[in-house]
Parts: sequence; C-alpha cells; structure tokens
Amino acid sequence: MQSEPASGGNGHGGSGSSGSGSAGPEPAQLSAAAGGAAPAAGEPETYGAPAAATAAAAAALAALPATNREPAPPRKYPAFASMMKGCQNDCRAGGCLGETAKHVTESFKASDLIITPATIFKEKPDPNGLVFGTVFTDNMLTIEWSLASGWEKPYIKPLENLSLHPASSSLHYAVELFEGMKAYRGVDGKIRLFRPTLNMDRMARSARRAALPCFDQNELLECIRKLVEVEKEWVPYSTAASLYIRPTLIGTEPSLGVKKPTKALLYVIMSPVGPYFASGSFNPISLWADPKYVRAWKGGTGDCKLGGNYGSSIYAQQEAQEFGCQQVLWLYGEDHQITEVGTMNLFLYWINEDGENELATPPLDGIILPGVTRQSILDLARNWGEFKVSERYITMSDLTAALEENRVKEMFGAGTACVVCPISKILYKGKHLHIPTMENGPQVTTRFLNKLTDIQYGREDSDWAVLVS
Repeated sequence: MQSEPASGGNGHGGSGSSGSGSAGPEPAQLSAAAGGAAPAAGEPETYGAPAAATAAAAAALAALPATNREPAPPRKYPAFASMMKGCQNDCRAGGCLGETAKHVTESFKASDLIITPATIFKEKPDPNGLVFGTVFTDNMLTIEWSLASGWEKPYIKPLENLSLHPASSSLHYAVELFEGMKAYRGVDGKIRLFRPTLNMDRMARSARRAALPCFDQNELLECIRKLVEVEKEWVPYSTAASLYIRPTLIGTEPSLGVKKPTKALLYVIMSPVGPYFASGSFNPISLWADPKYVRAWKGGTGDCKLGGNYGSSIYAQQEAQEFGCQQVLWLYGEDHQITEVGTMNLFLYWINEDGENELATPPLDGIILPGVTRQSILDLARNWGEFKVSERYITMSDLTAALEENRVKEMFGAGTACVVCPISKILYKGKHLHIPTMENGPQVTTRFLNKLTDIQYGREDSDWAVLVS
C-alpha cells in the first residue's frame, strides 16, 4: 500500500523469454525460410500454420545443418500461467483479448494501491432524505488497462469527471458493465459488506461476455474494501440506509471499429442510499406485464450485468408508469414465461400444482441475472427446509390459474438495491390481477427481509458478512 505516487511506469516490466539455449530455429526463422513473412517486432507469434506452409517449413528445416535440427526444450509461458491464475482459472475465448502473447501485467495488485485522497470534503447528507444514486462520496477508485501493458496501478483519488475520447467503444457500442453492492454500518458500529465475492464472480463473468479484460477478483475486492475504509464516514449511521458501491468497467479504445477494445478503465464510485423505491422499502408495488417488450433472450446477455440491458428497458418502464404501474413484469416466449421484475429477480410463494407449499423462482437459463440476493434467499429457504424450493419456469397461465384457485400466497422482487419488495398488483391483458401478498402477512417475504438485514447490519453473525472496519 502506498500513500504517494511512485515515479514512472506501472511497476511491472520484463520481456517474455522464449526459453533457454539456442537449439533450433525460432518460428520466425522457419516462417521466413518457408517463404512467409516473420512477425513484426512486438507482434505475437502465430502457431498452427496451414499444411502447405508446415510442409515448406519442414523442408527448410531439413536443409539446415544437423546441429541446428536438434530438438529445442519445451517453451514455457509463465505469463500465461499467471494470467490464468489471475482470472480464477476461467478465461475463455474472447475474455482475455489474447494477452497471452505478450508479457503484460495480468492483474493489478491491492498492495500497489496509491492513495491521494480528497482534501476538500462535502457535507454528508441526512440518511432520512436520501434519493437513490444522486449523492456521491469524496473519492473514487480508478485502474487503467491496455493490451500493450496490462493493468496499471490502482488509485484512490478525489471523485472527478472522466476524460474519454469521443470515439470510445463504451459510448458507441455499450462495451461496458457494472456491479451493485453495499456497505452497511452495523448496530455495533462496524462496517460490513454482504457476500461480496459473489459480486466479484459475476463481474468477472460479465467482463468475459463483454470482451473486456480479466482481473483478479480478490485484488479488486481488497481495493474496494480499502476505498470503503477511506470513505467510512460516508456509510450512513442508520439501519435504514447504506453505502451503495458501483464497480464499473468500460472500453475506452478511441476507435469506431466494432472489436475487442485494447484499452479499458475500471473504476468504483459510491453513493449513500436509502430505500430504492420512493414509496418506501417495504410498500407493495404494481407491475405491468406485456409481451411486446422483452428484457433478454436466449443466447443474449441477460445473465450479465451490462448497461445495455438496463438502458433498453427504460422505454418499457415509462409505458408501465403511463398505465399507473411502478415496474415492468418481464415476460418471455409464446407461453409468456415470467422472468424478472424491473431490475429485480422474482419469487412466488404459492401452493403449486401438486398441492405443495413452494417458493419458486425462474431458473438461470441465460436470460435471468444471477442475483446475490436471489442466491441468498434460495440458500436460506433450503436451509430452513420448511417448504419446497424450486428454480422452475412459471407462466402467466400458471399464475392466473393459481390466483383463480386461491393458491397464491406471496409474490416479491429481490435485489441489492431494495433487498425484497412485495408485489400487490399485475396489469396483464387489460385486467388487474390482485396478488394477495400483503393479506398473507406477508410472512415469508418479511422473514427474508428480516433475516438478510439482520446479517447485513450485524444483528446476527454470519459468514456472509465481511468486515471492512
């Protein structure tokens, strides 16, 4: 950890060696001997040439003196091994942008963090009057990346506007992603994060899908922890508010080409927040369900936290409000499968077709975001063992039939911003469907809310809570 910037470079250097000894010609020599052009200096060598080129290279090799035809020792690629480790052993095609051919900094390190905090401080807002995502802390975390050099050192510095080239890929082609997590000040005064490794896992998956650079998830989490520690006075002294954390990764290559970016910026900003919905943290909401708008589709990016998924939903959200509803109930397919609620995962507690008490939520089939709150609710319910817990498809026909037969007990959305949010009404095909969530307590919804917030605010000890300070 450093408190002042070090001079020069990114702290990582060295060139990729091709191995020891001089036995055998290099691939560039073979390529030239076979009539092909050798790669330019600094360009990655190409392996797996066409058969004709391979045969020509073999003939050229045979013509060399015997001393030059002795087998070379196996080539080693330490940078590749380190990079795979830094990407949690899960880099796939398109996720690491081919850095394997260069010796680059495969991940930033929290130990290299340079802190130059703000010296002018803003007034902290009243936690009782917070509007979601409108007030920001004094400092931010930034980490730059390039294909040529890899990751630079991480910085914590005063919050400032970004300087981007107008051709940056994030501005034109939505090459970007984000995460959403929170820091909570407990009843004991300690600050906690809630299951942050799940956020880091999801962010890494989103980066692969967006063809953005890999990073070491543990190193990023430690940088975030340090940022929260620096900004600890921004964590509200309230069990009805928290500090929202927004890690973001954007492509910054100044090019209009539709391609993998060669430059990127990872940054983290934070904002003290109260209830996500203006109606309050536990007041029921109404939904508008219309199949003409689709949030996600098979083979798309609905299971990743990419900004494009959210920006394209705003139009439908506006239409929902015109119909007097607060959120969109997203449907999918000819059978009108229920998928998500606005920006939340959806849960239905009912008596299913077999007469069982069941907590059901749509499965992670590629169009559902794997929410941290969603996973936590499933884990809690399965641990309780009091009712059936299913990840299954639910259609609007299933729901309307269950409503007619009085089998629906509770329905709620779940997410980091709101924790859980009860649902009381759905407008579908011109009819208002009443969901009896509030008439049933709501016992299960309230139980999840209490359990999760007890962990988040330190009223209950849990491995899910990670102490910051």
